[in-house]
Amino acid sequence: MDQAVHIGFGQYHYKYASGREGDAAAVGFAPRKPATTIYLLDGVGAHTESLSRLGPHTTGVGCLYVKDLAQVDLGVLEGIVDESYQKLST
Repeated sequence: MDQAVHIGFGQYHYKYASGREGDAAAVGFAPRKPATTIYLLDGVGAHTESLSRLGPHTTGVGCLYVKDLAQVDLGVLEGIVDESYQKLST
């Protein structure tokens, strides 16, 4: 059986309008065969300008998918992850 590995850092407490709440990692990633998934809980829309400079990637609402880390600007990626982490871990 294929089991996903998720790695997270920091802590983020969320609360939805429905009243549901919980804790999650402030930033995390999952190395998967099709692409490395990077979870950006502040949403990918918060990083539009940086994403335009990142290199080949795709996105979901809160996920950034990178197929080949060698093809992206790692400095830009580090900045995106750091900014997202700083917003949510304070």
